[in-house]
Amino acid sequence: MCGRYASSRKPEDLAEEFEIDRAKVTETVAAPLEPDWNVAPTKQVYAVLDRPPGEDAPAERQLRVLRWGLVPFWAKDPSIGNRMINARMETVTEKPAFRRAFAKRRCLLPADGYYEWYATEQRTKAGKPLKQPFYIHPADGSVMAMAGLYEIWRDPTRDEDDPERFRWTCTVLTTTAEDAVGHIHDRMPLLVEPDRRAEWLDPGVDVDRARALLVPAAPGRLEAYPVSTQVNNVRHNGPELAEPLPAEDVPAGVDAGTGGPA
Repeated sequence: MCGRYASSRKPEDLAEEFEIDRAKVTETVAAPLEPDWNVAPTKQVYAVLDRPPGEDAPAERQLRVLRWGLVPFWAKDPSIGNRMINARMETVTEKPAFRRAFAKRRCLLPADGYYEWYATEQRTKAGKPLKQPFYIHPADGSVMAMAGLYEIWRDPTRDEDDPERFRWTCTVLTTTAEDAVGHIHDRMPLLVEPDRRAEWLDPGVDVDRARALLVPAAPGRLEAYPVSTQVNNVRHNGPELAEPLPAEDVPAGVDAGTGGPA
């Protein structure tokens, strides 16, 4: 699964990366998010999507702020979103919570990289495996465009003129992890390469074509290294969370260069 990631780019940087009209960004992102090196479920995150700005208008590329944890349009209680942070690619077109969003509401979730936890051979006092966090990111330092879905849930308790009556939420699509990071964890977020982004975001592209656009990251595209266990606590936040753990602090049996067993 993907349960934590880092996102530090500014709106203007994302506008350039994803070919969004910078003037329109100020309309959809009134208050820019602070750089976040420990993005956790229920936090607000940036999302790139294609959507008409108004009735009878053509779809246009937008940068929006969504809440991580998808709330299906039919949900009676929005807390269901706390469990909807990931959608498995293998079943996304079958699950009631995701199939409508996959058909028409696809998005990209920009990230610097994401965190995953490897179960070492060491044990805690309770006898459970000691887990070492790893930071996994594009080897070339580029923006990671995670495939996502979004939904808009209407709060029935709010009035028609209440600006908070609609809740925009999202989820990350995951797949089986490639060999390079698969020995850290068996799942990873699906990434969308630049030449496929326009089709992925196009709400007119059908389900079969959308599925075909998503492939695991190419070999060598990602690199991973162990980081501080401070990332375990969402209250910790800063660029140091994504810095490599000094070799002397890496648990025995963990390969600091590639992740997984030494």
